[in-house]
This record gives sequence, C-alpha cells and structure tokens, in this order.
Amino acid sequence: MNTGAAPALSPFILVKSAGEMASAVAWRLHMANMRRICMLDLDNPLCVRRQVSFCTAFELGSAFVEGVEGVAARDWGDVDAAWAAGRIAVVRISDWERMETRAPDVLIDAILAKRNLGTRRDQADLVIALGPGFEAGRDCHLVIETNRGHNLGRIIASGGAEPNTHVPGPISGHTTARVLRAPTAGVFETTRSIGDSVSRNDVVGHVAGEPVTAQLDGMLRGLIRPATTVRAGLKLGDIDPRGKREYCDTISDKGRAIAGAVLEGVMRYLNKPARAAEC
Repeated sequence: MNTGAAPALSPFILVKSAGEMASAVAWRLHMANMRRICMLDLDNPLCVRRQVSFCTAFELGSAFVEGVEGVAARDWGDVDAAWAAGRIAVVRISDWERMETRAPDVLIDAILAKRNLGTRRDQADLVIALGPGFEAGRDCHLVIETNRGHNLGRIIASGGAEPNTHVPGPISGHTTARVLRAPTAGVFETTRSIGDSVSRNDVVGHVAGEPVTAQLDGMLRGLIRPATTVRAGLKLGDIDPRGKREYCDTISDKGRAIAGAVLEGVMRYLNKPARAAEC
C-alpha cells in the first residue's frame, strides 16, 4: 500500500472535487499524516470559496489551505513528486482520463452535486460520499450528512443523507440572501475580490450584461473566478454578514465537521484488525 516515506497509515486517497468541502476533507486527512492524496476537478472549476480550495492550483501552480500545499499535476510523475514532497496532488479530470489507471484504496465523492454522477461502491475498498443523492450500502460504503443542524457530520452506514433543502445554511440568520446567483447564462465578469466589503444593492458583477446584486451588507467570503462561463442560477458568490476577513481564508465550521467525519470513516477502515496487520 505504501510508497516512499509515507506514514504507515497512508492509503491512496482519491477525492472527487477540489472545491471548498473537498479541500477541507483533504486538509484534514493530510493533517492526520496521510500523504498520498490526489484530488480531481474540472478544467475550469466552479468553486466559490477559492481562498480555501485546492483547485486554484490550476491557475497558480500551487495553492495553500491553512498551511497545506496542493500542487497541479498532469501525470503520475507529477503526482508521485507531489507526494514525495509532502504535498497534495490536484489533477484536471481531462488529464486524469488520459493517465494510466491506478485504483485508489479510498474514494471520496465530495462533488456535492446532490445526486450521484457516477460513483460506485466497487471503485475502491472504501467509498465515502458527501450529502444527498447516495445510499450507503448501494452506491458507497458510507455517506456523510452535510445538512447543517443536529446531524451535520453524522456517518451513515445504511441509507442516505437528508434530502436537499435548496436553502443555504444560515449565517447570522441569513440564508438565501447571502448567496449570489447568476441571473442568466453567460460569462461572469467582476472587478470585486474575495474579502471586499459590500452593501445591500451593490452591484458585485455582471453576467451577459445583467447585474449581480448584493442582497445584504457583509464581506465577500467567496466569489467564482472572473471570466467563468456560468448557467442561470449557478452560485457565484457568498456574502458573510459577520464581516471578518479571517473567515475568507479559513475552513468553515461546516467544512471541519464534514472533514472530521470523513477522517473517522477512513480510520474505521484502516484500523480494522485485518487492515492494520497489512500496513
């Protein structure tokens, strides 16, 4: 299972997505000294909280989330070099599809599409899926609850997560109003940046000439990459009414809860008596 100087409990972990929640998961696993993590994402990622998403490595070559570095990789040579240097490998899906197949020990579907886009339980020894759209025991081995509330981060070994509410979780009492969405299909343009303060009715950007308008006062905690082609209704940004700059650069409470649950799920798998004897 292990290569190089990787710690004893260091399986090959493949994470589908490199956005906010996927990155929180990868960060937590890396902090637990798992050193063979590879993340996959679209050639043009749609993540909003880019300050805490490893997919920004595609633009910059590397990306840091709370001190952990992810680096863009194009082939297995790049991936192995990233692991040898103690970094997370981040691969475009288009490149991954051209690479020689290596079966992961652990597969984590962190796309959060609210539906299964092709993950199967037989794709790895342990398959974990985040949120609704999956049934543990059929599509995967474990499902992690992602809905804010009493069950956030619950590990589900049989059945599925709570249905999609279509309502963002509240921050300081604000739900739908804190999310910026595309008014139409087109290219998103903006001169704003993550960390900017905005006021209610401020124009944050435009899609195909139509304004994207803030519905409350706060700080832009997240903003999709300018010049991204979007569909109508797509999430473009996240306004945090608390207005604290450090929240833009750190993993959220929700991200930490979900990531902690994934880590527990992985450790349940690794610390089974038979598995522990192999490592």
